[in-house]
Amino acid sequence: MAVPPFDTRVPAVLVRLDRNPFHHGTLGAARSLGRAGIPVHAVVESRDSPVARSRYVRSVHVRPASTASTELAALLRRIADEVAGTASGPVLAVPLDDVSALALARRRTELAGRFLLPERTEEQLLRVADKARLAGVCAELGLPHPRTGLPADAEEAAAMAWSLGLPVVAKWSRPWLLPTGSGLRSTTILRSPAEARELYRRTPQAGSRLLLQELLPPGRDLDWFFHGYADSAGRCAVGATGRKERSWPDGAGLTAVGRWTPNPEVDRLARGLLEALGHRGVCDLDFRLDPDTGAYHLLDFNPRPGAQFRLFADRGGLDVVRALHLDLSGRPVPPLSPAYGRRFVVENYAALSLLASPRRRYAPGPGTARQPAERTERAWCAADDPAPALAMGRAWCAHLLRRALAAVRRRLAARRPRHPVTLPRPAGRPSSPARLTRR
Repeated sequence: MAVPPFDTRVPAVLVRLDRNPFHHGTLGAARSLGRAGIPVHAVVESRDSPVARSRYVRSVHVRPASTASTELAALLRRIADEVAGTASGPVLAVPLDDVSALALARRRTELAGRFLLPERTEEQLLRVADKARLAGVCAELGLPHPRTGLPADAEEAAAMAWSLGLPVVAKWSRPWLLPTGSGLRSTTILRSPAEARELYRRTPQAGSRLLLQELLPPGRDLDWFFHGYADSAGRCAVGATGRKERSWPDGAGLTAVGRWTPNPEVDRLARGLLEALGHRGVCDLDFRLDPDTGAYHLLDFNPRPGAQFRLFADRGGLDVVRALHLDLSGRPVPPLSPAYGRRFVVENYAALSLLASPRRRYAPGPGTARQPAERTERAWCAADDPAPALAMGRAWCAHLLRRALAAVRRRLAARRPRHPVTLPRPAGRPSSPARLTRR
């Protein structure tokens, strides 16, 4: 089914407040909307960002120094003023990370006259974006979720890690609050009570609560995700399920290689959750199958496009970001025309995953036999838009070099003696400088 014509008089502003230059989802959104003839503007970490090199991005604006919603709102109003001559009315704002989604929801009333935003509040988004509150939502709705605990002190964290069964997953409940350069990760695998104790002690630095979660063992065909768009009437107009074939970090990270694969149970769980929450807008949900019980556990709920959303671009080019534009600009949103077997590859992370587990292989999975000519979309490389891949390649090599040099420095520092070496004193010499006196 062909996608209805877009209202190209409605520009889009992509908003990403984190500092990650390798966020391929931002580039995916720029290409998706830009190829449809929609003017695209971007708020990103730097004018040197790889996404800034895209032919589909008409203007680049550096994110505010602070992630405060007041500063973001002021920047967006300036952007709206700049594009007013080419726009027929309000501008579509597309958040690409959690902190942006929360900031836009917080200022929705203030921005409503000039920007198109889904009808949702910050409180609604915090129920799912906050990892601790998501555990409560799952318990309330009876949705399978890994056993989760919130330790009150370092010793309880150590005891809880042991009781949940090591290794255990540690998450910061609001990862968008983690300070840059702290070395803290949103998710960490802990292998001892001592590691849990030490990580808990960094809670003041992290800015949110630490939660410990049972680790459901990763494995082939166990990790799934759902991307959907709930329209202004609350109907999940667009939704699809995919399977992680490779991730980075291996077994517990973002999708490095994914495949569009039907999974009726994951689809049912996701749509039921969206309806129960009254969710509006784009969402990205992660599930893991417990092979012992056959239950799919919800691991994460991201109230914005997932970085791999372009996996679910159907035969007519429809994806969740295009659905957002169609719906909020007053156009009908058709159902997806599934392209089972379609793959999405994130080149830089797929390479790391391949190095970590070169022998891992995946079968095509159910539903793919209907697609004799499988199509693969790459996150960075595109024949019609080559500059971002080149910019990413340069930045990625520099990033890996910095990491390698830091690792060498740590190794050299670890080899240095921790205590000064005391050399034996030659006989007949004083142990300390002596004052010379004449006799």
